Amino acid sequence: MANLTQSALAAMIDHTLLKAEATRTEIDQLCDEAKQWQFATVCVQPFRVAQAVQRLKDSAVQVCTVIGFPLGANRAEIKAMETVRAVADGAREFDMVINLGALKDRNYAAVENDIQAVVTAAQGHPVKVILETCLLSDEEIVRACELAVKAGARFVKTSTGFSTSGAQINHVKLMRQTVGKIFGVKASGGIRDRATLLAMIEAGANRIGTSSGVALLRDLPAESTY
Repeated sequence: MANLTQSALAAMIDHTLLKAEATRTEIDQLCDEAKQWQFATVCVQPFRVAQAVQRLKDSAVQVCTVIGFPLGANRAEIKAMETVRAVADGAREFDMVINLGALKDRNYAAVENDIQAVVTAAQGHPVKVILETCLLSDEEIVRACELAVKAGARFVKTSTGFSTSGAQINHVKLMRQTVGKIFGVKASGGIRDRATLLAMIEAGANRIGTSSGVALLRDLPAESTY
């Protein structure tokens, strides 16, 4: 793995707060931490996008939101509508949950259409496709990655953090192997210590979703490499 500075690590992190009971005060704190540490984005529920955009208006930190979260079972047109509203509210990255049932049915046209609807609605902004890898076979992970690439997404992402488990090293490796070197891979779910963070990057992740970003970076000297 190439040497990474503290700032480079921070720029790979989506600073995340998606719990249903998150308060306005907690979202403000999330945004303030993101500004301080210069994380890539804050990732919040759609209802909180406008608040986060306002809080981050003098910052380079972008606002990411979730679409069809956490089950992915919404119809494609509903996911598209969610995305359109989130764009209007100021979101600039979108983490959408794949239609898992359609994937399990091998209804690949429906899965591709689902992703493509969000990509179109995102108006050129990056879409990350959440696969929920803990519920998929390796074959299904590969096919989901292929469909995400074909549909015009920018990233594949391991997990919502709300299912049976989060990111796994073997799944990240498989995703990176499938999508190639340029496409994005986001590891998310259960990344709470530095060893896991670095292992996910080593496996091929170039974006990390975590609620523990501050703790992961707090005691790292800014000039050191990892």
